Amino acid sequence: MTKKVKKFFSEMVDELKKSAWPNRKELGKATLIVIVGMFFISFYVSVVDFSLLNIVDFVSRCIRI
Repeated sequence: MTKKVKKFFSEMVDELKKSAWPNRKELGKATLIVIVGMFFISFYVSVVDFSLLNIVDFVSRCIRI
């Protein structure tokens, strides 16, 4: 069992060495893109949520009357 675990981790390290890792500048750009994207998505979800809340509230008030 320990041989299999050692082999697994050995192969995992070998595969990670083959990966192309970003440099500091590329990592900074990618991080900025993710943060800006998250901001826009959260803004969109907030607007849709607020709109749907008001629509449901309006419809429920109309039905009660």
